[in-house]
Amino acid sequence: MKHSMTKSKPEILAPAGSFESLIAAVRCGADAVYLGGRELNARRNAANFSDEELAQAVEYCHARGAKVYVALNTLVRDDEIKTAMKAIECACNIKADALILQDIGLASLAQKAAPDMPLHASTQMSVQTLDGIKLLGDLGFCRAVLPRELSKREIEIIAKDSPIELEMFVHGALCMCLSGQCLLSAVLGSRSGNRGLCAQPCRLPFTCENGTGHDLSLKDMSLVENLKELSDIGIASFKIEGRMKRPEYVAASVTACRSSLDSKDPKEYEHALESVFSRSGFTSGYYDSKLGRDMFGIRRKEDVTAAKDVLQPLAALYDGEKPLIKVDMKFTARDDSPAGLTVTAKDKTAKVVAENLPQKALNRSVTGEEISARLAKCGSTQFFAGNIETAIDDGLYISAAEINALRRQALEKLEEKISAKPDMPFYAPDLNIVRRQGKNRGFVIRVKNANQLPTDLSGVRRVVLPPDTPAEIILKLKALKIQPAAEVPVAIFGGAKRVYDSLIKAKQNGISLAAVGNLDGVAIAKKAGMSVCALSGINAFNSFSLDRLKFLGVTDVILSTELKLTQCSALGSTLPRGVFAYGRIPLMQVRNCPVKNGKTCTECKQTGSITDRMGINFPIECSAYGSTVLNSVPLILSDKQAQFNFADFSLLRFTTETKEQCETVLNNYRKGTSPESDFTRGLAFRGVE
Repeated sequence: MKHSMTKSKPEILAPAGSFESLIAAVRCGADAVYLGGRELNARRNAANFSDEELAQAVEYCHARGAKVYVALNTLVRDDEIKTAMKAIECACNIKADALILQDIGLASLAQKAAPDMPLHASTQMSVQTLDGIKLLGDLGFCRAVLPRELSKREIEIIAKDSPIELEMFVHGALCMCLSGQCLLSAVLGSRSGNRGLCAQPCRLPFTCENGTGHDLSLKDMSLVENLKELSDIGIASFKIEGRMKRPEYVAASVTACRSSLDSKDPKEYEHALESVFSRSGFTSGYYDSKLGRDMFGIRRKEDVTAAKDVLQPLAALYDGEKPLIKVDMKFTARDDSPAGLTVTAKDKTAKVVAENLPQKALNRSVTGEEISARLAKCGSTQFFAGNIETAIDDGLYISAAEINALRRQALEKLEEKISAKPDMPFYAPDLNIVRRQGKNRGFVIRVKNANQLPTDLSGVRRVVLPPDTPAEIILKLKALKIQPAAEVPVAIFGGAKRVYDSLIKAKQNGISLAAVGNLDGVAIAKKAGMSVCALSGINAFNSFSLDRLKFLGVTDVILSTELKLTQCSALGSTLPRGVFAYGRIPLMQVRNCPVKNGKTCTECKQTGSITDRMGINFPIECSAYGSTVLNSVPLILSDKQAQFNFADFSLLRFTTETKEQCETVLNNYRKGTSPESDFTRGLAFRGVE
């Protein structure tokens, strides 16, 4: 179902990792909250909500005019699809306002099963360009959450022509890696950031030469002062990170955002924001296009102890019901009919009448001013009085108790009407999965540059190359009946035009296939008139994501490196697939290169690396748009190839290797020899939680 954009005031979207945080958010003025169930959301270590608690949360929020978005923003295995569909059915039953999704397979199922449920594309989908945003719209999403790495100018370009609503983070933690592309926690400890269990190893000491000592740890971001500007740009929703944080943090950040949008000075809450949680203060580096060392920071002792002085005042911000909804009232009392009260708020109207006719006044008639004063006392409810009209015949007496009762009954009835949402149907989808066997086995090799190409390419069916590879090399590959493919970087950020131009040039040089790592790449490559194959960054994690990629015209895909081989072998779909069989796994796609904390690009000469606290070295591969932190040792499965005979091909991904080393690796895979150098099996056998 397509959802049209509507121009309205931007919303403040708050995290709700617990019911207390939800209450804090709503009472402090949040327009919407996002939360998760006990499973399948990107903050599985938060308290989260049972199905019953989710229903209570929606009821509470809707009664106060706030929306609820349910996060199912993780990659989902085939064996978890039924659980995910039950979660979507629950969201329909409780009349949640939207689902936040990462998995393209789950999104396609949700679209069929719950056609009236709005779908929001999580920032975990890694979509950074207008082309990618347009593709999300074509796939049925009505909103996309932008990456945190974009600059103001890049946001403006997307917002100007976006066909769907845009949401962006304006306060909270800043990950070093492009969301949806981080495998650091998974590879180091099987705790997947794509599955909601990130262990945040990036906050530990990782050091570049002359760096900060914590060169993967960024300060928290804060764009609270820029909300009016972002509203003018066209951002529909201002999102606060923090489902793992305490209610006082939620109260402080929502209050500061509300002050900023209401043209008050948010600096009044700057001290509270920094005290309740920060890492060496805040940064707006990406937004201001000011990358570098100043963006890096850690959680210091003084950051922790600063909270004790602000917690009590912040808790007071949400202590007790707050008057959030203005109610207009009209009270009538005639001598020949019972008194009545009509109340209106948020385009809803409720009317109640007294049980008996009003009494004749014995001493003094009730006045309109007295009735207005009593109606204005909305008590400990979420309502406050707006315009009050009274129309009363002379000579009547109505007791305070009767007026109070009418007000209470009317507001209760109005609350029910405001809370009421239309039924949202759910149609159970067909979840039948048919396993398949691989065909036409061979090798796909990826090289960082053409100088790495082995002399003997027997058994190689495709070579993934930089788009600027010379035409003569393309001709040589084609003469060997090897398909060339131009690699599109996963991290593009503001480089969409340059990527498009590079693909046009590659096409002119004889390349007709683009190898992409996310939906941005799919969209840009198709716009350039190229066929598309997908690399592991696309996060193909289940049979339904494979089906969705096939629907998009993708010719074949490298399966997620977070799947065990046994899980890969059980996947259905008719889309051809390959296995990441060799290479340094890309652990992070970063825009703020950590090496620059200690040396310039000229000094680095693309030989940079980062070292952990155990002295283990992780190479960094550079591109025109960002940098990739690679694993310390390559994944090697040369002696385990019998265990992925389900695959149509194997990917050998070369990064730091010389031409001679590439030739040796390729030959070892032809022979199936066991590895002799340092290596890892990656997640092929242990998988992720």
